[in-house]
Amino acid sequence: MNTFFYHVLSGRWFMVFASCLIMAVSGSTYIFSLYSNEVKTSLGYDQSTLNLISFFKDLGANVGIISGLISEISPPWVVLAIGATMNFLGYFMIWLSLTQRIAKPQVWQMCLYFYIGANSMPFANTGALVSCVKSFPQNRGSVIGLLKGYMGLSGAILTQLYHAFFGHDNLKALIFLIGWFPSAISFIFLPSARVLNPIPQPQHKELKVFYKFLYTSLGLAGFLMVLIILQKKFSFTRIEYAMDGMVVLFLLFLPLAVVFEEEFKLWKTQNQTFTDASPSSVELQLQSQENRKVPCLSNILKPPNRGEDHTILQALLSIDMLVLLLAAMLGIGGTLTALDNLGQIGNSLGYPRKSLTIFVSLVSIWNYLGRVVCGYASEILLTKYKFPRPLMFTIVMLLSCVGHLLIAFGIPNSLYFASVMTGFCFGSVWPLMFSIISELFGLKHYSMLLNFGVTASPLGSYILNVRVTGYLYDKEAMKQLGMKGLTRQAGKELSCLGVECYRKAFIIITVSTLVGCFVSFILVLRTREYYKGDIYKNFRGEPQITETFATLSSTNASHHEPHGRTR
Repeated sequence: MNTFFYHVLSGRWFMVFASCLIMAVSGSTYIFSLYSNEVKTSLGYDQSTLNLISFFKDLGANVGIISGLISEISPPWVVLAIGATMNFLGYFMIWLSLTQRIAKPQVWQMCLYFYIGANSMPFANTGALVSCVKSFPQNRGSVIGLLKGYMGLSGAILTQLYHAFFGHDNLKALIFLIGWFPSAISFIFLPSARVLNPIPQPQHKELKVFYKFLYTSLGLAGFLMVLIILQKKFSFTRIEYAMDGMVVLFLLFLPLAVVFEEEFKLWKTQNQTFTDASPSSVELQLQSQENRKVPCLSNILKPPNRGEDHTILQALLSIDMLVLLLAAMLGIGGTLTALDNLGQIGNSLGYPRKSLTIFVSLVSIWNYLGRVVCGYASEILLTKYKFPRPLMFTIVMLLSCVGHLLIAFGIPNSLYFASVMTGFCFGSVWPLMFSIISELFGLKHYSMLLNFGVTASPLGSYILNVRVTGYLYDKEAMKQLGMKGLTRQAGKELSCLGVECYRKAFIIITVSTLVGCFVSFILVLRTREYYKGDIYKNFRGEPQITETFATLSSTNASHHEPHGRTR
């Protein structure tokens, strides 16, 4: 029995469960709106200062180049440990500042604290998500959709755990919770953070297991959605909050049943046939990838074929990568702008305050659904019908234009549907983009290339949100103020009412997104022949290789060779 439990704890499916749990508590930046006013009042900040802090939070959450560089020279558990330490230090310093246990920090110090705390998110992405993608390369779309889906739910999960532990009127305790709880989860599951050699087996067998993980996450999302609605309608007692938190924890750990079921099958097969080399013991990256020596500078302008391992510079300087990043900057930047301004849009269009919280909840749930639906659906369409992922990426961005136009023209009650569209499309683009990067440029430097891809989001947001939307909003607000015969007073909030506040901005965003769709379609044309082939053939073990491996396993079980080819 002890042998079986060791097999489970060191198994590949327990690694997936651990990664899901790490991602499920790593989205602390998604609940900034819950405690931002506490930061503002406790430290006596004005709105401009709070927005500055929020910018550094977003910057930390999206710039993961450092985590990518570290992952190039160290194993995944080191990346996770650094991220967990940063998360605790950043939010612990914020908590000390708000509770006045230390002297009031300067603004630049608070910006630094928030950047450090938020920058732990890319470390979780790199340590957990990249490890799973490399371990299950044939189902990378499903893997990315599942893990990013859990991260999309993390804001709602942390909120419910805060209610269970502290009630609803101690927001300083919330900051302390998001400081220690995600860090503790990461440290507990550090031994599970590693890359395992993929098993040469039919893709559909692994996919069935990922469907089981998907069903448990859908149950969690459904429960959270019902809980959010009920909490808006009724007042909960402390005991009811605690019971809800226990149910959330139960649903978070429910995938363990899937883990025990699948690992028992592997353990039983291993004991009967001695041909299963227990890939859970393999803690190194695919050997042929590690041993392959590719000149770093001499072949920058001579990249390998699509799907083969590129160097970092070969990938970043390739036309495919530049086209993908430009499309993402134009498309994702628009949806992120809509999400950042959702509350202000609701106020300008005259929606009641209660509706604003519903918008946030809708975005959170549909963000999750977008991630898991597009992650799994794109995998099915690709393997069965050769439907290229870049084309689905283009379609999702085109679909987001509907939400932008609804905001631009301010159709009555359309903001509810716009929230659904925006949340779904924003969630959908991430598993698609992450999968495309791995499929075109290989997995050897995937952690670095993934984090470069994420930088397109804040760049697009800065241009479309700060330089376009913010400027046009203030311009219209000043115009309305002038029509009243008033002038703006220093330190007073500048507000705008009516459809005109965001009309021009979101028409520009719609045009920008359409240009992004056109750019993305260029990538579709460039890669159409590649996606017509079998892009996963390099990850399927040949029969001869499998038979040889089985012979080696039966004669010397202590020596584990890689399963199948890695390229």
